[in-house]
Amino acid sequence: MKVLLLGGGGREHALAEAIRASRGVTEVLCTPGNPGIASVARVVACEQTATALADLAQRESVDLTIVGPEALLVQGVADEFARRGLKLFGPSRAAARIEGDKAWSKAFMVRHGIPTASHESFDSLREALAYAASRPLPIVVKDAGLRAGKGVTICTDHGQAEAALRDIFAQKEARAVVEEFMSGQEVTILAFSDGERFVTMPPSQDHKTIFEGDVGPMTGGMGVICPFPMSPRDMVLVERDILAPTLRGLREEGCAFVGVLYAGLMLTSNGPKVVEFNCRFGDPEAEAVLPLLESDFVEIATACVEGRLDASLVRFSGRASAVVVMAAPGYPGEPLKGTELTLPSLSQDERIYHAGTARRDGRLVSSGGRVLAVQACAPDLALALTKAYDVVARVDFEQAQVRRDIGFRVGAAPAARA
Repeated sequence: MKVLLLGGGGREHALAEAIRASRGVTEVLCTPGNPGIASVARVVACEQTATALADLAQRESVDLTIVGPEALLVQGVADEFARRGLKLFGPSRAAARIEGDKAWSKAFMVRHGIPTASHESFDSLREALAYAASRPLPIVVKDAGLRAGKGVTICTDHGQAEAALRDIFAQKEARAVVEEFMSGQEVTILAFSDGERFVTMPPSQDHKTIFEGDVGPMTGGMGVICPFPMSPRDMVLVERDILAPTLRGLREEGCAFVGVLYAGLMLTSNGPKVVEFNCRFGDPEAEAVLPLLESDFVEIATACVEGRLDASLVRFSGRASAVVVMAAPGYPGEPLKGTELTLPSLSQDERIYHAGTARRDGRLVSSGGRVLAVQACAPDLALALTKAYDVVARVDFEQAQVRRDIGFRVGAAPAARA
């Protein structure tokens, strides 16, 4: 079986390893890929458009295509593959709107009674400013479009909200969502879905701001723990009141969701509520969750595409996983690129996923904001974090930005254990 993977970040490196480990997979192709992915897949140059990617899949006689990035799904790559009769694991353009348009997504949640923050959506700067000025603080301002996980601002004063809104509306065809700030532990639940049935993965928790203590600007994610210690009751509520009605609602609206549904949640005093939905694996959540998967990833993806997902196909280990991101100086603003990287040898339970790397004159160098995702597994979370930070210490990456408090919210960070 030949599998094509679309994408070139840390998430896709983790996916490439999961695909390579699958029984019956004879070859893995990836575009655009990265130096880490090149160690487990044949990297192919291809224009990143739905038409060109479908042409590649046909030319290479690919049996299954797996999509990593949200942008391709929102643009409709799944629809082009379906039109040609090609198998692809990922939602249609209409279903991917649940991530691609936050204003639409919020309205969808209201229509189907899915718990989320109170909010209003705007396509007018003047109206958005007036609404934000009238709301109690703190409030959350979100770009309704795709901003690679960085289009959210938690505003502690109205001047900050105004600046965030003006930044959003400086773009063409901008829309914004202004919503109440929800308190509690934030957690991610990923679920495989075949459009009708779903199977959840272990809960994880990302650390989104650049600086320790959850301060500073938002990033795409600086580190993850998995599993997050979520109560059985909350897990039941998430499946019953959030995942099931969301997938049912999409089906009823003519856009059944096939792929991985990402539910970003806040565990509030009134129960779990949706912060946001994404239409794919999270990044860096994938790097934490996939190493715990004991069953065959390609078999699961194929079952979803063919409408026969069953819980018996999905099995995760009972171990813990931790990811620590090493980011370039300047990130989440303009990152410094071209820094030479030297990576250490690793044990069986340690991995380094390439997120923003390149080869130049035979040297491995940084080429993005989030450069490496260091992952480790262990019997418990505290040990997994210790191992991950030990690997970080052995990486030669000058001036790397690293949060040293991953896991602090559950008392598992190194500082919390000192």
